[in-house]
Amino acid sequence: MWIKILQINLKQLVNLHKTIEMNSERLNAYRLNWLFCTFDLPTTSKENRKLAHDFRDFLLKNGFIMFQYSVYAKPCSSKEHADSIISKIYNNIPRKGNVILFKITDKQFSKVSMIFSKNRKDPSGIQWLPLEIF
Repeated sequence: MWIKILQINLKQLVNLHKTIEMNSERLNAYRLNWLFCTFDLPTTSKENRKLAHDFRDFLLKNGFIMFQYSVYAKPCSSKEHADSIISKIYNNIPRKGNVILFKITDKQFSKVSMIFSKNRKDPSGIQWLPLEIF
């Protein structure tokens, strides 16, 4: 089942990556940012599970896409846009656990390699490409 979830989210990520249209003079691969949010939240009690679930829902409602379990990514049009999203996250961090945020440029993101075990193929069947400027 998690493979189907991963397929859907990888496809959404690639579609989002391909459909962002921008002015090439104003935005380029060095100005565009990808914001990653990784988290390790406790789930030992019912209350903690609810807080973790609420945080995950918060990320999804704010345009993040699941990259892996506990790793979410969001494309941002600029450093300022990414910084405003970071402020929102700071205001919604659960009381317990760890949240790590990092930004990379689209140029850096274009060099990401996805490696899968020998026994299975890339579940998305999609070739990864950097954002294209039109």
